[in-house]
Amino acid sequence: MLKKLLVILLLSPAGVQADKLLIYMDGKQTDHLKAYGVAYWILSLGQNVEWLLNYRGGSFMADPAPELEKLCRLRGVGFEIISTGDANQIYQTIEENNMEVILLEKPPKIAIYTPPNKEPWDDAVTLALTYAEIPYGTLWDAEVLAGELAKYDWIHLHHEDFSGQYGKFYAMYRNADWYRQEVAANQTMAHQLGFAKVSVAKKAVSRAIKDYVAAGGMLFAMCSATETIDIAFAVDSTDIVDAVFDGDPPDADYSRRLNYNRTWAFTNFQVFPEPFDHRRSDIDVTYDRNRWVPNPKADFFTLFEFSAKLDPVPTMLVQNHNAAVAGFMGLTTAFRRSLLKKYVTILGEIPEADEVRYIHGNFGQGTWTFLAGHDPEDYEHQIGDPPTDLALHKNSPGYRLILNNVLFPAARQKERKT
Repeated sequence: MLKKLLVILLLSPAGVQADKLLIYMDGKQTDHLKAYGVAYWILSLGQNVEWLLNYRGGSFMADPAPELEKLCRLRGVGFEIISTGDANQIYQTIEENNMEVILLEKPPKIAIYTPPNKEPWDDAVTLALTYAEIPYGTLWDAEVLAGELAKYDWIHLHHEDFSGQYGKFYAMYRNADWYRQEVAANQTMAHQLGFAKVSVAKKAVSRAIKDYVAAGGMLFAMCSATETIDIAFAVDSTDIVDAVFDGDPPDADYSRRLNYNRTWAFTNFQVFPEPFDHRRSDIDVTYDRNRWVPNPKADFFTLFEFSAKLDPVPTMLVQNHNAAVAGFMGLTTAFRRSLLKKYVTILGEIPEADEVRYIHGNFGQGTWTFLAGHDPEDYEHQIGDPPTDLALHKNSPGYRLILNNVLFPAARQKERKT
């Protein structure tokens, strides 16, 4: 009787179930960006996700469930239900090739560093998180200095100027309402926190962020935040800010007092305090790019291929369905290769040019990752331009790099020292 009942159960619809749900991430995927949100949703339910590095563009695999299939259909994410045998064949393929299975176990707690007066659509990461339907919190200087970063696994910085020079927009926009509002908001916050100058407040914030990464936090920065946070580290005890920004001139010997031992990514760079020079330093190669990028249509950078089994972290960060990613400009468009520190890992570059676009490194127990440029789907974003509609860029290779970073902490959850 028991044997007969077992046969009935196995032959019933409930008993005939495939073993895995595969969210493929190659060129056949209908919405790459939403796929990351689906993976995050699975993690938020307490279920694990397998990230199949280098297999079909960095696919995701999880246990099937009717709710998961429904969610994929609602969000327009392509998937396949595969048998145990098919799953085993995938594992064998991964074992025999430059591929790896990474287990994602816990949804990372995500924070965006942003002032309250910023429009959310002016930040590519905020756009990506919103489109992928991945939750995040926001914080600014007061919260950072109050220790609230410890609540999060991952923080994003974008076009902030940690040198205290308000993006070096003085020359063109000093009379614009938005610029005056930004200056006023930063000055008010600095004074509320007990600092006489914005530049001093930003140095304190930079140190707090550095401590957060040292204790195990993960940082992802884009645009000018990549350049200016390293500048803030280097000028920790030096004034490089012109009087038009903070009321007094830079130190006369500022160029000799830069301390590159404090920086993460760059060394031996020069800073430019002059308010009518839009450059913050020579880290950014924007003004030299015409020598090797003659026109926007020729602007691409190449993702480096790593050993998935030996170097899983950089491999995660470059997962994509395209090895060549269309370039895009920003306040910091690209990094000067000759100024990189020795142990920086290059993730994306223009080969044979003094230009690197995407880099990564370790600091203490944590990591930092810098992606140059402002918006992967807006080549030359201008102030006041309309927001990018990611529904028109569902398969953006550039935005995939952002979302690789968002999921990366799920593979490495450690207790943080506070």
